[in-house]
Amino acid sequence: MMQTMTTSSMQHCIDDCLHCYRTCLQTAMNHCLEAGGRHTEPEHFRLMMNCSDICRTAAEFMLSNSPMHGPVCASCAEVCNACAQSCEQIGEMDECVQACRTCMESCRQMSGGTDMGNFTGQARSTSVLQDRLPM
Repeated sequence: MMQTMTTSSMQHCIDDCLHCYRTCLQTAMNHCLEAGGRHTEPEHFRLMMNCSDICRTAAEFMLSNSPMHGPVCASCAEVCNACAQSCEQIGEMDECVQACRTCMESCRQMSGGTDMGNFTGQARSTSVLQDRLPM
């Protein structure tokens, strides 16, 4: 019998991440592509795909019991927050908004207080992550 290394809170976060991954991917590929207009504007559509990817990645880090899951979950929370805001502004995407907010909260808790700041992808933010990487 295989023994799992995940705690119940980690398993809850994994479940939330996988739900958000599925919801963002399905919504983007079905609802958004069919609705067109603002739903397929590049910034919004890329964000939905990025959110889907980071949620899947965060789940993978936790499933593999990676010691780096904290910073990945912190980044995931930031992306989920941005995706929820974008989906809310466009409208007619309540399921995606809810999945992103739920995942954001779980990932913030799982990140163990890892503060990625306002992750913008700029050099300053990248150095914050590099400072946390083991040498």
